[in-house]
Amino acid sequence: MSGSEFDVLCIGNAIVDVIARVDDTFVARHGLVKGSMNLIDEARAELLYGDMGQAIEISGGSAGNTAAGVASLGGKAAYFGKVKADQLGAIFRHDMRAQGVSFDTLAASDGPATARSFILVTPDSERTMNTYLGACVNFTTADVAEKVVQSAQVTYMEGYLWDRPEAKEAFKLAARIARAAGRKTSITLSDSFCVERHRESFLDLIRNDIDIVFANESEIKSLYKTQNFDGALQAIAKDCPIAVLTRSSAGCVVVRGSDIHSAPAYPVNKVVDVTGAGDLFAAGFLHGYTHGKTLPECAQIGAVAAAEVISHVGARPEINLQSHAKALGIL
Repeated sequence: MSGSEFDVLCIGNAIVDVIARVDDTFVARHGLVKGSMNLIDEARAELLYGDMGQAIEISGGSAGNTAAGVASLGGKAAYFGKVKADQLGAIFRHDMRAQGVSFDTLAASDGPATARSFILVTPDSERTMNTYLGACVNFTTADVAEKVVQSAQVTYMEGYLWDRPEAKEAFKLAARIARAAGRKTSITLSDSFCVERHRESFLDLIRNDIDIVFANESEIKSLYKTQNFDGALQAIAKDCPIAVLTRSSAGCVVVRGSDIHSAPAYPVNKVVDVTGAGDLFAAGFLHGYTHGKTLPECAQIGAVAAAEVISHVGARPEINLQSHAKALGIL
């Protein structure tokens, strides 16, 4: 696509991840559903933080991770998300810019603190997320910079934004601007619990305003209220131009109309933490897509990016993905 300043614009909740290893009894003691994402208030956040022991703090947020992945692959990434003008907000902004991502959304001067997500990693490497949205609640249509949307090949949005009416409107505005400019739009469904909350409005958005949808197996089955993956695959093929359906160690399926491409997962010696796997897969896929790669090649780049992030704690790359992918001969 010509005349674009950015390959991918990512829009999402600007969150600092607080990651701790816990056992299954911790999850049960706090009444959590393993593998879910729960929205919590400040009191609940303090309770979990006080009980979770030693933790690692890393800038995160689903779309933020994807933007960082695009930049690490050598792409031009921009990001919209709201932080407060506080210590964590400054850390988040510094991390994004240090990773090569353009991030100019104004910080909130008052109101809730910068958001944080308590990510509990159990021995099976599954992660359970408990998110205090904090300053994210201040993200509105006023934070959608029209020129940035118009200059991005793809505007990519995280489904978690759908939990708040103001953010939903910002999300929809960005999609309208992108499509009016002849650009592409994309969404990740985020998790099956998010899909359960917003199924009908997600379907309406996908059918009318989205060019590329990302979902894992549980999310796509939840979207169509079926336990049959093939049935869900056929349904999304009719509803969206391109669907990218990840299946963990079984790889992924990319659907464009009647064309269906299966791609394997990239091998990993040891899975340490699956946090960010879908985010980095999306980064790899979109990087390939915005650089003219075929759909199977896009999936291959996504698989390599996802494999890197699950090999360590934290949801952002620890190595330069562009150099890594070039060494593997896929860029």
